[in-house]
Amino acid sequence: MNHVSTAEAVGFWILATIAVAGALGMVIARNAIHSALWLVMTMLSLGFIYVINAAPFLGAVQIIVYTGAIMMLFLFVIMLVGRDASDSLIETLRGQRIAAIVLGVGFAVLVGTGLARALGDTPVVGLTEANAAHGTNVEGLASLLFTRYVFAFEVTSALLITAAVGAMVLAHVERAKSEMVDQVSRMTQRFRPGNYPGAKAGPGVYANTMSVAAPGRLPDGNGSERTISPILPVRELTAQEAAPKGTEK
Repeated sequence: MNHVSTAEAVGFWILATIAVAGALGMVIARNAIHSALWLVMTMLSLGFIYVINAAPFLGAVQIIVYTGAIMMLFLFVIMLVGRDASDSLIETLRGQRIAAIVLGVGFAVLVGTGLARALGDTPVVGLTEANAAHGTNVEGLASLLFTRYVFAFEVTSALLITAAVGAMVLAHVERAKSEMVDQVSRMTQRFRPGNYPGAKAGPGVYANTMSVAAPGRLPDGNGSERTISPILPVRELTAQEAAPKGTEK
């Protein structure tokens, strides 16, 4: 059908505005985690747009696969790697931002022009009629993917597999045998004179305070600074905290 309902038009403009805002936030954000969260918002908006346009299967795949799996994987990897906000400001290649902006705008113009010329004279029938030809939206997608677009589907899957294998090959670091430390060398280094091979007491154990910032006591009574986590801020204990604690009966 050629008529778009008012509710569909309002929903489209609201979701499209949110999607564009999320895309701009992803590009503008200086923090990698914030950029990934902005992209999550864009993908959620696209999923809801598919749903209101009579494509519930595409909407579910967009939300479950892309937003719930792939983007969460990206977010976890970024958090595990520990990217700082200042890392994104460092340019490894001079002028790469300007080149990226120019190429991005040129690619957007090229894609927009191609879509306008390809779809300008195409009659709009809506997904209701298209789904009715095959029964449901899922059956219609399966029929198109494995008949008319089967070659493009297989080529895309091969490209994705090649990209995954290439990423693993590039990320693999081959170590020389001289750089590898075997178990005997590790044991010798651990028990060499001056090291303490036994387990250290935890922070606050046998100390005057149960604070995690207080060093644990060694068998000789001295404090072990190695029992304190390096992420804790260094502070001096007050006289009251350092004084021996008596036991009241």
